[in-house]
Amino acid sequence: MDAQKVDMFMMMNSKYFESHQLTLIRERLLTLDDSKWTHVQMLQFKEPTTSLIISLFGGTLGIDRFYVGDTGLGIVKLLTCGGFYVWTIIDWFLIMGITREKNLEMLQNAIY
Repeated sequence: MDAQKVDMFMMMNSKYFESHQLTLIRERLLTLDDSKWTHVQMLQFKEPTTSLIISLFGGTLGIDRFYVGDTGLGIVKLLTCGGFYVWTIIDWFLIMGITREKNLEMLQNAIY
């Protein structure tokens, strides 16, 4: 893969991943064949800041978990009022990292 394309992708999408993962992502993208590159470019990653805002305002209803794709956990959180508000508060600190992990999973599924 063209290094310039990969660097542009990394520059535009680095906020969606953990900083310690960026080097490995770049190396993997450099070895990617052209047939998968179009699919990778079309991925719609979730915004970690948006997930935090959703968690602050709708965390007790599980909306943050639905947003990142954890449907099962979203339902449990909805039925328990955010784990009796304890889980809601914990998610305020964890949801951005969870969102970045889900973005990495999405990228890995597209690459492999």
